[in-house]
Amino acid sequence: MSPADDVRLELLRELKASAQLQHLWIMQAWQNEPGLHPASAMLLSDLAKHGEARPSEVAKRRLVDLSVISRQIAQLQAAGLIQRRPAPEDGRASLISVSEAGLAQLELWRKKYLEFFETALGGWDEVRIEGLTSQLAELNEGLRATLGPSGYCAGQAPHAGK
Repeated sequence: MSPADDVRLELLRELKASAQLQHLWIMQAWQNEPGLHPASAMLLSDLAKHGEARPSEVAKRRLVDLSVISRQIAQLQAAGLIQRRPAPEDGRASLISVSEAGLAQLELWRKKYLEFFETALGGWDEVRIEGLTSQLAELNEGLRATLGPSGYCAGQAPHAGK
């Protein structure tokens, strides 16, 4: 193996460790959220970002089966964090959106998340954070391009010319 291969493998190891540590923090933080799974919060965040949608649209955007989204919707609706209404063009279908209570809960979760990262990043200045963010975005774009259309997740669309 070449030194360049070693560097790339180390990058992959560090990315995996970062994902695992983030997952561990999320699981610890969610121990105090009875009845909700962290994935439900991700669905709520997705709805807040993209707006009202049919459950099938959300499933497609998040690359999961509709049954997964249906379970998450049921959890969020039971907690009063989303609203559901009939689709105007087809009353059999429904549209879901974030409720006022859901927006307030999202804000609380975001504050916890930002506090966690602020502590973890210690004395990093904005320039250093922006640089890492830019590099990770570039890496993710390369990974998506390599994976093809199935690599576009969570609302990411392929860029023109790629």
